[in-house]
Amino acid sequence: MNSPAERNGLDVLICDEAHRMRQTSANRYTRAADRTGKRQVEELIDAARVPVFLLDEHQVVHPGEMGSLHEIEEAAAAKGLPVTTVSLDGQFRCGGSDAYLEWVVRLLGLEDGGPVTWEPDSKMELMVADSPEEMEVFLEDRRAQRYGARMPAGYCWKWTKIAPGQSLPLDVVIGDWARPWNVYGDRAVAGAPPAALWATDSAGFGQVGCVYTAQGFEYDWSGVIMGPDLVWRDDRWVADRSASRDPVFKKSTPDEDVDRLIRNTYKVLLTRGMKGTVVYSTDAETRAKLRELVQAEARAPEPVG
Repeated sequence: MNSPAERNGLDVLICDEAHRMRQTSANRYTRAADRTGKRQVEELIDAARVPVFLLDEHQVVHPGEMGSLHEIEEAAAAKGLPVTTVSLDGQFRCGGSDAYLEWVVRLLGLEDGGPVTWEPDSKMELMVADSPEEMEVFLEDRRAQRYGARMPAGYCWKWTKIAPGQSLPLDVVIGDWARPWNVYGDRAVAGAPPAALWATDSAGFGQVGCVYTAQGFEYDWSGVIMGPDLVWRDDRWVADRSASRDPVFKKSTPDEDVDRLIRNTYKVLLTRGMKGTVVYSTDAETRAKLRELVQAEARAPEPVG
């Protein structure tokens, strides 16, 4: 919204991904005359007789994203407007497995109760890999069986910007294993699809995706690389902001915000797979904890043919 909308100009306005609302709608392209200073949530409420906000507070991954039930209720109350909250319990993400989604949010401490042992259901498969090589071989086998697969990771490695004509640098390095990040930008590079198509173009396999590329998409199998920005120590998760290479985290970003955003990042990455998820952590103690919770061994690829 780069120009003011007419008040109640719409009967119904559906705001998907509302957790990504910003403080204001203004950006560097907004004309000075259109910079009202009004909060984005207020603009959206004013634009329609019935504004509908669809949101998941655990998908806020960027400082400055303001979309929450509290923000919406507060803005509506200031205008004397009632709010009706509807919990969308049914979902199609992760094969429709409510048990898996519950396992993820409990794992990451986004809901009370602490991590629990994964109880396999008929909707989602969950495995832990001991190396990125093992994870990739497993996913390659699934691709040979005509399933889609991607490998997203926490933003824990540098992302080298390249000039036109250059090949993708192998920025994500774990031991002897190295792969490039997905393409940065809207042009394909050496057969790798542009960023917007990484999750949907089969050529996206082989590049490591970040949360900003994976968010909003699903694929059959997800191989999630947990980096050193979130590790298990003794009986709790520890977020290490110094291990993050995400440029959105500034010195002014409070530690508690960084902790929450990193956990939310892995919540997003762990909920992209529709058939199954393979998890690998670069940290040995974290892998041991994941193995404790996911007791089924990651299976070796079955012969194809």
